[in-house]
Amino acid sequence: MAVGLAGFCLLPWYAVDGGFWSFRWLLDGWPLDEDVAPALFLVLQGVKPWLAPMAPILLLPLLAWGRDKPAPAFGRLLVVIGALGLGWLVAQGFAIGLRGWQFDWLEAVFGELDGCQFGMGYGALATALAFLFLLTLGIAARGAVGGDVFVVGSIGFVIATVTLFVFVPIVQMLLDAFVTETGYSLAAFGERLLSDRLWSLGCLAGGPRCGVAWNSFLLAVLVGVLSTLLGLAFALVATRTGFRFRRILRALTVLPIITPAFVIGLAVILLFGRSGFFTQVWADVFGTQPTRWVYGLPAC
Repeated sequence: MAVGLAGFCLLPWYAVDGGFWSFRWLLDGWPLDEDVAPALFLVLQGVKPWLAPMAPILLLPLLAWGRDKPAPAFGRLLVVIGALGLGWLVAQGFAIGLRGWQFDWLEAVFGELDGCQFGMGYGALATALAFLFLLTLGIAARGAVGGDVFVVGSIGFVIATVTLFVFVPIVQMLLDAFVTETGYSLAAFGERLLSDRLWSLGCLAGGPRCGVAWNSFLLAVLVGVLSTLLGLAFALVATRTGFRFRRILRALTVLPIITPAFVIGLAVILLFGRSGFFTQVWADVFGTQPTRWVYGLPAC
């Protein structure tokens, strides 16, 4: 709760003029400048009234003061508070954007919005983490994972991170497939789903290339076959030969299992992408033009 109150009252709520990692607020404008002000000062100035409910929600955990942690009411209270805070934070974050209301029906219900909001900053991050860990503390208090607060908090943090950085962008991309100039349309989604850019077989008839779906399918097949052959070769070398560096080889084979796929993909891009280290070295040595070959089958 203390972290959430610090985020609400002290840290900048929005990340502008240099992005999330900018520390300009330490030197200029804090805490009254709207661009770098904490939520408390924004609300007191009447600038962002939709942030006001955060303060009483952050004070609600005081209701659990003096209660025994094993008591069912303690866990239920924290779960409700955490879910309520996260729900309001996410709802107002998605409902209001740079141009005001994100959805026409909200403007029709509540009228035109005078203000807007930028991307969230340190204050919003601290408040979101406070609500998240209040939620996980309540879940642990109700007996999840043997009541281990650290394990439940870690699981909750991982789920929240994966949801924010993986599932939300995927859902957003799927929703964008329905968007037209006049709103959402199922016909527009069907047209894009059946587009020649996805399913064209022009490469078989002498055309420049096939659709993205077929390229992806061929790439998946090649990766599966080559990975199987490479894994078989590694296994035979490690178990049927007297190779001196078998232990190092075994460590390398386990590495993809314990290393997240995101880290491996990022490493490949940094090394072999268009601006990657090896790509640039190859281009300088042989005088070739760097390409985007690592991103897919077509070398373009």
